[in-house]
Amino acid sequence: MRKLSVFNLVTLDGYIAGEGGDISWHRVDKEFQKYAEKNSNSGNTLLFGRVKYELLAGYWCSADALKNDAIIAQGMNSSPKIVFSRTLKKADWANTRLVKDDLLGEVRKLKKQSGKGLTILGSGSIVAQLAQAGLIDEYQLLLNPVILGKGGQCLKGLKGNRR
Repeated sequence: MRKLSVFNLVTLDGYIAGEGGDISWHRVDKEFQKYAEKNSNSGNTLLFGRVKYELLAGYWCSADALKNDAIIAQGMNSSPKIVFSRTLKKADWANTRLVKDDLLGEVRKLKKQSGKGLTILGSGSIVAQLAQAGLIDEYQLLLNPVILGKGGQCLKGLKGNRR
């Protein structure tokens, strides 16, 4: 059984991106860089929503990424990836499969398979849907000491669950 993890940089008020997808507030120091390099080559399957997929594909395939972040770029570009989107027509980033419907069913099926883990990067609405369904096994949240007040939330749309 595969483990599903979420990895997000989060503000003190629970945002993973500012307005318009702004991530300029991300603190990336040497310690974070080493952590990212190690984990980008884990062999995990990466899961994305359309917005995060387009943002990351645009950067990690660029000449800047290959020059400035070669280790992470190699890991991101070679990792198996799944993008969940009803509107995306095709997924051109290497090793990417597009899934247009049944997010919960597809993730349940993936978790039952053998192999390396599954990691969600960003993708607040997908995280919320999978959390609501009890499918997330681990949250890795790196807290950045900033407050945005607006933007993309870490658990966008999550409904309370009383136990």
